Amino acid sequence: MSEILQLLDATVRAAVAEDQAFSDLMPRLMHESQQAPPTVLTMGMTRLGEGIAAAPPNLGCWLAIIAGAWVENGAATFGVDEPVLRALLTVAETSAAFEEAWRSASGAPVPSPVDGAPSQEIVNTVSPHLPDPVGAMLSWFAMEKFALSANTMLSRSPRLRASVTDRDGKAALVGRLAEHCHQMGWVASLLRVLEDERLLVLDRATGRGWTVTIGGIGDNFQLHVLLGGVLLGRSYGMPGDPYPPEVIAWFTDTDAPDDPPIIESPWGLHDAHGERVYNEGAPADIPAVAGTRVLVLDPPPYRHTFKAGRKHPMLPGSLTLDGLHLPEDLTGWWPHIKPAAG
Repeated sequence: MSEILQLLDATVRAAVAEDQAFSDLMPRLMHESQQAPPTVLTMGMTRLGEGIAAAPPNLGCWLAIIAGAWVENGAATFGVDEPVLRALLTVAETSAAFEEAWRSASGAPVPSPVDGAPSQEIVNTVSPHLPDPVGAMLSWFAMEKFALSANTMLSRSPRLRASVTDRDGKAALVGRLAEHCHQMGWVASLLRVLEDERLLVLDRATGRGWTVTIGGIGDNFQLHVLLGGVLLGRSYGMPGDPYPPEVIAWFTDTDAPDDPPIIESPWGLHDAHGERVYNEGAPADIPAVAGTRVLVLDPPPYRHTFKAGRKHPMLPGSLTLDGLHLPEDLTGWWPHIKPAAG
């Protein structure tokens, strides 16, 4: 135990100091930690987080990769999840400036952050347009590794997801870089995943409604099924055949089969303004009325089918029923609900 933590401390110190010893220490740490129990790995997370925050991006990104691997091997995210996300957002901002500088200075395609490598030529190209061209270049080529780690942290840490502010702004910043590094697109999607968010679900036909709390739902296909899991076939819910337990599990925390079954939803979803809530979108797209996101259940406009499975395989989803509302309870809400468009 102490040997791993001592090796971790030496690796972090080398990264922060930009010591050449890092190139030997880092692979040693990755190798020797493979057999360490999660409890030991968890003890090193705060130190890893300190290193990620202090090291330059070309070295900090390797610490982030180690952190992601340890979390996937069972370590807790506390102490490292926030530093990884902060570093990823800083790298994204710097990388966006690098891309703009490159396009201003060169007619050539932007170097691939995945397959390319730093060079003096790149520094010379962007130097007239950036105060720190070397740092910008290093951020650009660290992007993929930070994105891989951030994907793990956002998938495994409900606390981190709940802490995200300005979701749309951060997702837009990260998402604009997805054309160069597709992992940034996954991070952008995860930044918009709501955690511990309350929805008011209304049934237009009966006037009844339900309050539910959601977390970890990656897209509205998943929302359909988890809603069905608490409402379909229930005396307090909606008519219809309940989904089998294995279907609910595929959309909660269990991998779907390699040849995913086809699932059918009995509803079309609209928001309070009457606009369609698209399945490919996310619950974050549902607008709020008086501070509460409102979802309206309508008959589907066509037979509504999709493949089983979650958008983010490492991300467990949840939807809990908090309460039933009778029509007389909702008389103050329905005047704000528009008819379904079309």
